[in-house]
Amino acid sequence: MAGALAGAGIVWQTPANPPEAQDYIFRNGRRYVRPYYFEFISHAKNRWAGKTIVDLFTDEFKGRPREYYVHAVKCGRLQVDEQMVHADYIVKSSQKISHFLHRHEPPVLGGNIVILQNEVDVVTVCKPASVPVHPCGQYRKNTVVGIMEAEHGLTPLFPVHRLDRLVSGLLIFAKSAEQAECFRQQIEANLLQKEYVAKVVGAFPEGEQTVDANVNFNAREGRSTVEVSNGPGKPLPSGKQACTKFQRICTDGTHSIVLCKPVTGRTHQIRVHLKHLGYPIANDELYVSGDFCPRSSKGTSIHRATSLACSLPSSDPDNSAEADSEFGIDPMCSNCPNLAPVGYDGDEEGLWLHCVRYTGPDWCYECPYPDWASLDNVSGKKMKPDVPPEN
Repeated sequence: MAGALAGAGIVWQTPANPPEAQDYIFRNGRRYVRPYYFEFISHAKNRWAGKTIVDLFTDEFKGRPREYYVHAVKCGRLQVDEQMVHADYIVKSSQKISHFLHRHEPPVLGGNIVILQNEVDVVTVCKPASVPVHPCGQYRKNTVVGIMEAEHGLTPLFPVHRLDRLVSGLLIFAKSAEQAECFRQQIEANLLQKEYVAKVVGAFPEGEQTVDANVNFNAREGRSTVEVSNGPGKPLPSGKQACTKFQRICTDGTHSIVLCKPVTGRTHQIRVHLKHLGYPIANDELYVSGDFCPRSSKGTSIHRATSLACSLPSSDPDNSAEADSEFGIDPMCSNCPNLAPVGYDGDEEGLWLHCVRYTGPDWCYECPYPDWASLDNVSGKKMKPDVPPEN
Protein backbone atom coordinates (compact mmCIF):
# COMPACT_ATOMS: atom_id res chain seq x y z
CA MET A 1 0.00 0.00 0.00
CA ALA A 2 1.31 3.43 -0.89
CA GLY A 3 1.61 6.42 1.40
CA ALA A 4 1.75 6.74 5.16
CA LEU A 5 0.59 3.19 5.83
CA ALA A 6 3.26 1.55 3.73
CA GLY A 7 5.55 -0.58 5.83
CA ALA A 8 3.36 -0.12 8.89
CA GLY A 9 2.92 -3.85 9.43
CA ILE A 10 -0.77 -3.89 8.55
CA VAL A 11 -1.83 -6.71 6.24
CA TRP A 12 -4.45 -5.36 3.85
CA GLN A 13 -6.79 -7.86 2.28
CA THR A 14 -8.47 -7.73 -1.11
CA PRO A 15 -11.07 -10.05 -2.68
CA ALA A 16 -8.14 -12.17 -3.82
CA ASN A 17 -7.45 -13.25 -0.21
CA PRO A 18 -9.42 -16.47 0.39
CA PRO A 19 -11.31 -17.01 3.66
CA GLU A 20 -9.68 -19.42 6.12
CA ALA A 21 -11.08 -21.54 8.94
CA GLN A 22 -9.34 -19.43 11.62
CA ASP A 23 -11.19 -16.34 10.38
CA TYR A 24 -14.34 -17.37 12.25
CA ILE A 25 -15.23 -16.94 15.92
CA PHE A 26 -18.25 -18.73 17.43
CA ARG A 27 -20.02 -17.10 20.33
CA ASN A 28 -23.52 -17.40 21.82
CA GLY A 29 -24.86 -19.37 18.87
CA ARG A 30 -23.52 -16.90 16.31
CA ARG A 31 -20.74 -17.11 13.76
CA TYR A 32 -18.59 -13.97 13.71
CA VAL A 33 -15.71 -13.04 11.43
CA ARG A 34 -12.46 -11.91 12.97
CA PRO A 35 -12.17 -8.23 11.91
CA TYR A 36 -9.63 -7.66 9.17
CA TYR A 37 -8.15 -4.85 7.11
CA PHE A 38 -9.70 -4.56 3.68
CA GLU A 39 -9.25 -2.36 0.63
CA PHE A 40 -12.58 -1.20 -0.77
CA ILE A 41 -12.10 -0.14 -4.38
CA SER A 42 -14.50 1.99 -6.40
CA HIS A 43 -14.20 4.04 -9.56
CA ALA A 44 -15.48 7.59 -9.52
CA LYS A 45 -18.90 7.96 -11.12
CA ASN A 46 -19.60 10.94 -13.35
CA ARG A 47 -21.74 12.54 -10.65
CA TRP A 48 -18.80 12.33 -8.23
CA ALA A 49 -16.53 14.33 -10.49
CA GLY A 50 -15.81 17.87 -9.30
CA LYS A 51 -16.30 17.08 -5.60
CA THR A 52 -13.48 17.07 -3.08
CA ILE A 53 -12.56 13.62 -1.81
CA VAL A 54 -13.88 14.52 1.66
CA ASP A 55 -17.16 15.98 0.37
CA LEU A 56 -17.68 12.97 -1.85
CA PHE A 57 -17.40 10.45 1.00
CA THR A 58 -19.35 12.61 3.42
CA ASP A 59 -22.24 12.87 0.94
CA GLU A 60 -22.20 9.32 -0.44
CA PHE A 61 -21.18 7.25 2.58
CA LYS A 62 -23.03 8.69 5.55
CA GLY A 63 -22.13 5.95 8.01
CA ARG A 64 -19.14 7.95 9.25
CA PRO A 65 -18.77 11.63 10.20
CA ARG A 66 -16.94 14.15 8.05
CA GLU A 67 -14.13 14.36 10.61
CA TYR A 68 -13.39 10.68 10.05
CA TYR A 69 -12.90 11.21 6.31
CA VAL A 70 -10.67 14.23 6.87
CA HIS A 71 -8.35 12.16 9.04
CA ALA A 72 -8.64 9.13 6.77
CA VAL A 73 -7.26 11.23 3.91
CA LYS A 74 -4.49 12.58 6.16
CA CYS A 75 -3.54 9.05 7.25
CA GLY A 76 -3.61 7.62 3.75
CA ARG A 77 -6.67 5.45 4.32
CA LEU A 78 -8.40 7.25 1.48
CA GLN A 79 -6.32 7.27 -1.68
CA VAL A 80 -6.86 8.15 -5.32
CA ASP A 81 -5.12 6.16 -8.04
CA GLU A 82 -2.98 4.53 -5.31
CA GLN A 83 -1.61 7.89 -4.20
CA MET A 84 -2.13 9.94 -1.06
CA VAL A 85 -4.02 13.19 -1.65
CA HIS A 86 -5.02 16.20 0.42
CA ALA A 87 -8.50 16.83 1.81
CA ASP A 88 -9.31 19.42 -0.88
CA TYR A 89 -8.35 17.14 -3.77
CA ILE A 90 -10.92 17.33 -6.61
CA VAL A 91 -12.00 13.91 -7.85
CA LYS A 92 -12.15 13.22 -11.59
CA SER A 93 -14.45 10.77 -13.32
CA SER A 94 -13.29 7.11 -13.50
CA GLN A 95 -10.43 7.57 -11.03
CA LYS A 96 -9.72 4.60 -8.77
CA ILE A 97 -10.57 5.39 -5.15
CA SER A 98 -9.36 3.09 -2.37
CA HIS A 99 -10.78 3.15 1.14
CA PHE A 100 -8.75 1.09 3.60
CA LEU A 101 -10.92 -0.08 6.50
CA HIS A 102 -10.84 -2.30 9.55
CA ARG A 103 -13.74 -4.42 8.39
CA HIS A 104 -16.29 -5.98 10.76
CA GLU A 105 -18.79 -8.33 9.11
CA PRO A 106 -22.28 -8.85 10.53
CA PRO A 107 -22.78 -12.08 12.49
CA VAL A 108 -24.86 -14.97 11.19
CA LEU A 109 -26.42 -17.94 12.95
CA GLY A 110 -23.76 -20.42 13.97
CA GLY A 111 -25.17 -23.59 12.41
CA ASN A 112 -22.96 -25.78 10.27
CA ILE A 113 -23.32 -25.82 6.52
CA VAL A 114 -24.07 -29.51 5.96
CA ILE A 115 -22.88 -31.02 2.67
CA LEU A 116 -25.69 -33.22 1.32
CA GLN A 117 -24.16 -34.51 -1.93
CA ASN A 118 -20.62 -34.01 -3.21
CA GLU A 119 -20.43 -35.19 -6.78
CA VAL A 120 -17.90 -34.69 -9.55
CA ASP A 121 -19.57 -31.61 -11.00
CA VAL A 122 -22.14 -30.68 -8.34
CA VAL A 123 -22.22 -30.12 -4.59
CA THR A 124 -25.44 -29.55 -2.63
CA VAL A 125 -25.66 -28.17 0.89
CA CYS A 126 -28.22 -27.31 3.54
CA LYS A 127 -27.91 -23.56 4.04
CA PRO A 128 -28.58 -22.21 7.54
CA ALA A 129 -30.88 -19.22 7.79
CA SER A 130 -29.27 -15.74 8.02
CA VAL A 131 -26.22 -16.66 5.91
CA PRO A 132 -26.06 -14.98 2.47
CA VAL A 133 -25.16 -17.23 -0.44
CA HIS A 134 -22.31 -15.15 -1.85
CA PRO A 135 -20.45 -11.91 -1.03
CA CYS A 136 -22.76 -8.90 -0.96
CA GLY A 137 -23.05 -5.70 1.04
CA GLN A 138 -21.13 -6.03 4.31
CA TYR A 139 -20.78 -9.80 3.92
CA ARG A 140 -17.72 -11.37 2.36
CA LYS A 141 -16.40 -14.22 4.50
CA ASN A 142 -19.67 -14.82 6.39
CA THR A 143 -21.29 -16.32 3.28
CA VAL A 144 -21.99 -19.86 2.13
CA VAL A 145 -19.38 -19.53 -0.61
CA GLY A 146 -16.79 -18.17 1.83
CA ILE A 147 -17.46 -20.78 4.51
CA MET A 148 -17.39 -23.65 2.01
CA GLU A 149 -13.96 -22.50 0.82
CA ALA A 150 -12.62 -21.94 4.33
CA GLU A 151 -13.93 -25.13 5.95
CA HIS A 152 -14.08 -27.59 3.05
CA GLY A 153 -11.64 -26.23 0.46
CA LEU A 154 -14.38 -26.20 -2.17
CA THR A 155 -13.68 -23.49 -4.74
CA PRO A 156 -14.70 -22.24 -7.19
CA LEU A 157 -18.41 -22.74 -6.65
CA PHE A 158 -21.11 -21.46 -9.00
CA PRO A 159 -24.55 -21.01 -7.40
CA VAL A 160 -27.24 -22.66 -9.53
CA HIS A 161 -29.93 -20.74 -7.66
CA ARG A 162 -30.09 -18.40 -4.70
CA LEU A 163 -31.97 -18.25 -1.44
CA ASP A 164 -32.74 -15.06 0.45
CA ARG A 165 -30.39 -14.55 3.37
CA LEU A 166 -33.07 -15.37 5.97
CA VAL A 167 -34.25 -18.51 4.13
CA SER A 168 -32.74 -21.92 4.83
CA GLY A 169 -32.53 -25.15 2.91
CA LEU A 170 -31.22 -26.71 -0.27
CA LEU A 171 -28.52 -24.93 -2.25
CA ILE A 172 -27.05 -26.36 -5.44
CA PHE A 173 -23.59 -25.37 -6.64
CA ALA A 174 -21.89 -26.29 -9.88
CA LYS A 175 -18.17 -26.95 -9.59
CA SER A 176 -17.36 -25.70 -13.07
CA ALA A 177 -18.49 -22.96 -15.40
CA GLU A 178 -19.53 -25.63 -17.91
CA GLN A 179 -21.85 -27.35 -15.44
CA ALA A 180 -23.22 -23.99 -14.33
CA GLU A 181 -24.06 -23.19 -17.97
CA CYS A 182 -25.88 -26.52 -18.28
CA PHE A 183 -28.03 -25.66 -15.28
CA ARG A 184 -28.60 -22.14 -16.63
CA GLN A 185 -29.96 -23.52 -19.89
CA GLN A 186 -32.36 -25.77 -17.98
CA ILE A 187 -33.55 -22.82 -15.92
CA GLU A 188 -34.03 -20.70 -19.06
CA ALA A 189 -36.07 -23.54 -20.60
CA ASN A 190 -38.26 -23.64 -17.46
CA LEU A 191 -37.34 -27.27 -16.82
CA LEU A 192 -36.79 -26.97 -13.04
CA GLN A 193 -39.37 -27.50 -10.31
CA LYS A 194 -38.83 -25.98 -6.85
CA GLU A 195 -40.41 -26.91 -3.53
CA TYR A 196 -40.31 -25.09 -0.21
CA VAL A 197 -41.98 -25.63 3.13
CA ALA A 198 -43.31 -22.76 5.26
CA LYS A 199 -44.94 -22.33 8.67
CA VAL A 200 -47.78 -19.85 8.34
CA VAL A 201 -50.33 -18.09 10.51
CA GLY A 202 -53.79 -19.69 10.71
CA ALA A 203 -55.50 -22.83 9.42
CA PHE A 204 -54.49 -22.93 5.76
CA PRO A 205 -57.32 -24.25 3.56
CA GLU A 206 -57.31 -27.78 2.19
CA GLY A 207 -56.65 -28.49 -1.45
CA GLU A 208 -54.22 -26.82 -3.82
CA GLN A 209 -54.28 -23.03 -3.67
CA THR A 210 -52.81 -21.16 -6.64
CA VAL A 211 -51.79 -17.51 -6.56
CA ASP A 212 -51.26 -15.98 -10.00
CA ALA A 213 -50.51 -12.34 -9.21
CA ASN A 214 -47.78 -9.96 -10.31
CA VAL A 215 -45.00 -9.20 -7.85
CA ASN A 216 -43.46 -5.74 -7.73
CA PHE A 217 -40.22 -5.45 -5.72
CA ASN A 218 -39.30 -2.07 -4.26
CA ALA A 219 -35.53 -2.14 -3.84
CA ARG A 220 -35.49 1.05 -1.76
CA GLU A 221 -37.93 -0.38 0.80
CA GLY A 222 -36.64 -3.94 0.48
CA ARG A 223 -40.11 -5.45 0.10
CA SER A 224 -42.47 -6.74 -2.57
CA THR A 225 -46.14 -6.08 -3.21
CA VAL A 226 -48.78 -8.06 -5.06
CA GLU A 227 -50.64 -6.35 -7.86
CA VAL A 228 -53.74 -7.78 -9.57
CA SER A 229 -56.07 -6.47 -12.24
CA ASN A 230 -59.24 -4.82 -10.92
CA GLY A 231 -61.31 -5.73 -13.97
CA PRO A 232 -62.10 -4.44 -17.45
CA GLY A 233 -61.09 -0.88 -18.08
CA LYS A 234 -58.81 -0.76 -15.08
CA PRO A 235 -55.03 -0.22 -15.36
CA LEU A 236 -53.05 -3.38 -15.90
CA PRO A 237 -50.97 -4.44 -12.90
CA SER A 238 -47.30 -3.56 -12.97
CA GLY A 239 -44.54 -5.73 -11.62
CA LYS A 240 -43.47 -9.14 -12.93
CA GLN A 241 -45.78 -12.05 -13.60
CA ALA A 242 -45.60 -14.56 -10.75
CA CYS A 243 -47.33 -17.82 -9.88
CA THR A 244 -47.09 -20.02 -6.78
CA LYS A 245 -48.96 -23.22 -5.88
CA PHE A 246 -49.59 -24.08 -2.23
CA GLN A 247 -50.72 -27.27 -0.50
CA ARG A 248 -51.41 -27.65 3.20
CA ILE A 249 -49.35 -30.38 4.87
CA CYS A 250 -50.93 -30.10 8.33
CA THR A 251 -52.42 -27.61 10.75
CA ASP A 252 -53.31 -27.25 14.42
CA GLY A 253 -55.68 -24.36 13.78
CA THR A 254 -53.17 -21.75 14.95
CA HIS A 255 -50.38 -22.46 12.50
CA SER A 256 -50.05 -24.56 9.36
CA ILE A 257 -47.18 -26.24 7.58
CA VAL A 258 -47.54 -25.52 3.87
CA LEU A 259 -45.79 -26.93 0.80
CA CYS A 260 -44.93 -24.12 -1.62
CA LYS A 261 -44.21 -24.64 -5.32
CA PRO A 262 -43.12 -21.40 -7.03
CA VAL A 263 -43.62 -21.61 -10.79
CA THR A 264 -41.69 -18.37 -11.28
CA GLY A 265 -38.86 -16.92 -9.23
CA ARG A 266 -39.53 -13.33 -8.16
CA THR A 267 -38.03 -11.56 -5.16
CA HIS A 268 -39.94 -12.52 -1.98
CA GLN A 269 -42.51 -14.30 -4.17
CA ILE A 270 -43.54 -17.03 -1.71
CA ARG A 271 -43.60 -14.60 1.22
CA VAL A 272 -45.76 -12.00 -0.48
CA HIS A 273 -48.09 -14.54 -2.12
CA LEU A 274 -48.75 -16.14 1.28
CA LYS A 275 -49.44 -12.68 2.66
CA HIS A 276 -51.82 -12.06 -0.26
CA LEU A 277 -53.74 -15.25 0.62
CA GLY A 278 -54.03 -14.09 4.23
CA TYR A 279 -51.63 -16.68 5.67
CA PRO A 280 -48.24 -14.98 6.04
CA ILE A 281 -45.17 -16.81 7.31
CA ALA A 282 -45.60 -16.76 11.08
CA ASN A 283 -42.30 -15.09 11.97
CA ASP A 284 -41.96 -12.87 8.89
CA GLU A 285 -41.77 -9.38 10.38
CA LEU A 286 -41.68 -7.80 6.94
CA TYR A 287 -45.06 -9.14 5.83
CA VAL A 288 -46.89 -10.03 9.05
CA SER A 289 -46.96 -6.35 10.07
CA GLY A 290 -45.89 -3.03 8.67
CA ASP A 291 -43.49 -2.30 11.53
CA PHE A 292 -40.15 -3.46 10.23
CA CYS A 293 -36.70 -1.95 9.92
CA PRO A 294 -34.60 -3.76 7.29
CA ARG A 295 -31.42 -5.03 8.85
CA SER A 296 -29.34 -3.42 6.12
CA SER A 297 -30.37 0.01 7.37
CA LYS A 298 -29.52 -0.56 11.03
CA GLY A 299 -25.80 -0.04 10.65
CA THR A 300 -25.92 3.26 8.79
CA SER A 301 -25.40 5.54 11.78
CA ILE A 302 -22.47 5.76 14.12
CA HIS A 303 -23.76 5.85 17.69
CA ARG A 304 -20.54 6.55 19.49
CA ALA A 305 -17.60 8.90 19.08
CA THR A 306 -15.10 7.89 16.44
CA SER A 307 -11.47 8.09 17.41
CA LEU A 308 -9.58 10.45 15.15
CA ALA A 309 -6.16 9.23 16.12
CA CYS A 310 -3.90 8.36 13.17
CA SER A 311 -2.05 5.66 15.08
CA LEU A 312 -1.63 2.01 14.27
CA PRO A 313 -4.06 -0.60 15.62
CA SER A 314 -3.49 -1.74 19.16
CA SER A 315 -3.24 -5.37 20.18
CA ASP A 316 -4.08 -4.56 23.79
CA PRO A 317 -7.39 -6.27 24.67
CA ASP A 318 -7.76 -4.14 27.80
CA ASN A 319 -8.75 -1.03 25.84
CA SER A 320 -12.38 -1.98 26.61
CA ALA A 321 -14.22 -4.55 28.70
CA GLU A 322 -15.72 -5.80 25.42
CA ALA A 323 -12.40 -5.98 23.60
CA ASP A 324 -11.57 -9.38 22.19
CA SER A 325 -8.13 -10.81 22.83
CA GLU A 326 -8.28 -12.56 19.47
CA PHE A 327 -8.03 -9.43 17.34
CA GLY A 328 -6.38 -6.02 17.51
CA ILE A 329 -8.25 -2.81 18.23
CA ASP A 330 -8.00 -0.10 15.58
CA PRO A 331 -8.42 3.36 17.16
CA MET A 332 -9.79 4.77 13.87
CA CYS A 333 -12.39 2.01 13.57
CA SER A 334 -15.95 3.04 14.43
CA ASN A 335 -16.89 -0.59 15.20
CA CYS A 336 -14.07 -1.64 17.53
CA PRO A 337 -13.88 -3.12 20.09
CA ASN A 338 -16.96 -5.19 19.21
CA LEU A 339 -16.94 -8.11 16.83
CA ALA A 340 -20.12 -7.04 15.04
CA PRO A 341 -20.47 -3.71 13.24
CA VAL A 342 -22.62 -1.00 14.78
CA GLY A 343 -26.33 -1.78 14.42
CA TYR A 344 -26.00 -5.57 14.29
CA ASP A 345 -26.89 -6.86 17.72
CA GLY A 346 -27.10 -10.54 16.79
CA ASP A 347 -30.75 -11.03 17.78
CA GLU A 348 -31.94 -11.96 14.29
CA GLU A 349 -33.50 -15.36 13.62
CA GLY A 350 -34.24 -17.15 10.37
CA LEU A 351 -37.54 -17.21 8.52
CA TRP A 352 -39.80 -20.24 8.73
CA LEU A 353 -39.25 -20.83 5.02
CA HIS A 354 -37.05 -23.69 3.87
CA CYS A 355 -36.14 -25.04 0.43
CA VAL A 356 -36.62 -28.83 0.40
CA ARG A 357 -36.34 -29.96 -3.22
CA TYR A 358 -35.14 -29.02 -6.72
CA THR A 359 -35.98 -31.30 -9.63
CA GLY A 360 -34.63 -31.16 -13.18
CA PRO A 361 -35.04 -33.22 -16.36
CA ASP A 362 -32.96 -36.14 -15.10
CA TRP A 363 -31.99 -35.23 -11.54
CA CYS A 364 -33.48 -34.44 -8.14
CA TYR A 365 -31.78 -32.99 -5.07
CA GLU A 366 -33.42 -32.87 -1.65
CA CYS A 367 -32.82 -31.37 1.79
CA PRO A 368 -34.23 -32.59 5.15
CA TYR A 369 -37.13 -30.69 6.68
CA PRO A 370 -36.17 -28.23 9.49
CA ASP A 371 -37.15 -28.82 13.11
CA TRP A 372 -39.86 -26.15 13.04
CA ALA A 373 -41.64 -28.01 10.22
CA SER A 374 -42.19 -31.17 12.25
CA LEU A 375 -45.07 -33.12 10.77
CA ASP A 376 -45.88 -34.82 14.06
CA ASN A 377 -46.04 -31.81 16.31
CA VAL A 378 -46.75 -28.25 15.25
CA SER A 379 -48.02 -26.78 18.52
CA GLY A 380 -47.97 -29.57 21.02
CA LYS A 381 -50.47 -32.04 19.60
CA LYS A 382 -50.26 -34.97 17.24
CA MET A 383 -51.68 -34.60 13.77
CA LYS A 384 -52.00 -36.67 10.64
CA PRO A 385 -50.52 -34.73 7.72
CA ASP A 386 -52.80 -33.86 4.83
CA VAL A 387 -49.89 -34.29 2.43
CA PRO A 388 -47.29 -36.91 3.41
CA PRO A 389 -43.68 -35.75 3.01
CA GLU A 390 -41.62 -37.16 0.17
CA ASN A 391 -38.39 -37.22 2.15
